Amino acid sequence: MTSDQPQPISIRDDSIRLGQLLKLAGLAEDGFHAKELVENGMVKVNGDIETRRGKQLHVGDVVTLGDESVVVAAG
Repeated sequence: MTSDQPQPISIRDDSIRLGQLLKLAGLAEDGFHAKELVENGMVKVNGDIETRRGKQLHVGDVVTLGDESVVVAAG
């Protein structure tokens, strides 16, 4: 069951790459794990499966892995 509100993850800059966000949010153990999750179609960005680890995310984007969701927030 998914949480109603995604957990906010604050970033310092205007954008962050998907792989970096997965690590920052604790959804991936390291870069290799993040790469595997993304390449295997396990990560959604704003409801759509995203297969590019380097996808640029901006404030307001919602990333979902399984039943956990995080939202990119301004730092």
